[in-house]
Amino acid sequence: MIERRIITGFSNPTVKHIRSLRDKKHRRREGRFLAEGLRILTEALEAGHVPETLILSDRAEPHPLIDALEAAVDARGGEVIETSVDILEKLSGKSNPQTVLGVFADLPTALDALDRNASPIWLVAQEIRDPGNLGTMLRTGDAVGAGGLILLDDCTDPFSVESVRASMGALFTQHIARANGADFLAWLRAGPGQLVGTSLQTETDYQTPGYAPPVFILTGNEARGLPDDYEAACDLLVRMPMMGKADSLNAAVATAVMAYEVLNQLRRS
Repeated sequence: MIERRIITGFSNPTVKHIRSLRDKKHRRREGRFLAEGLRILTEALEAGHVPETLILSDRAEPHPLIDALEAAVDARGGEVIETSVDILEKLSGKSNPQTVLGVFADLPTALDALDRNASPIWLVAQEIRDPGNLGTMLRTGDAVGAGGLILLDDCTDPFSVESVRASMGALFTQHIARANGADFLAWLRAGPGQLVGTSLQTETDYQTPGYAPPVFILTGNEARGLPDDYEAACDLLVRMPMMGKADSLNAAVATAVMAYEVLNQLRRS
């Protein structure tokens, strides 16, 4: 039987410390982030990522997946905490919180650690600001078998509670790298890789070109799109047909459309 530490008070130092990880500056200082929900934590475990601390609701029903998480945390010398729903709500910042919460060590984000040949598709996001979009891009990457997501310049934090939640566990299956534009382009041009940007400044339909792996699909900021210098650096600029009144797609949706077009071409070939 794995021993659980019982916490009942909001003023407990451990509660305060875990809650502080909802703040970006504390996450970066501690090198830790939060993930919640049995599905997401199980995805993490299956990908080889074990939480350092596991927090369980005292109302959680027995479940074999919870047992597996507890056993993995205990085997790694981590801590299992049992607490109330009210405290879990305080920790997650969400009413009606999930019954399981985990504290994880930061995942590596060095660009040089990526193996571009590990996958024919990579996603690249420039100054994506919405955590929901970032999480959706990670889910898309997982769905198409992408190697990962490269975040350029001032993107939202992939380890925020909102981004992790939106990724639905794909944060743990996709490699994530962070870099500025100059470093990314220098890295990209040091090896094979076709950089394809989505843009309104071209008449080339996204289904017209032939894509050559590894393909790096570059999506710009939700409001401004890609800056001119990024567009100039692309090997190809493509656009999706807009048949209605809207002039563009949501950034995460455009990324998904592009990723599946590349995937379908690769499958046919």
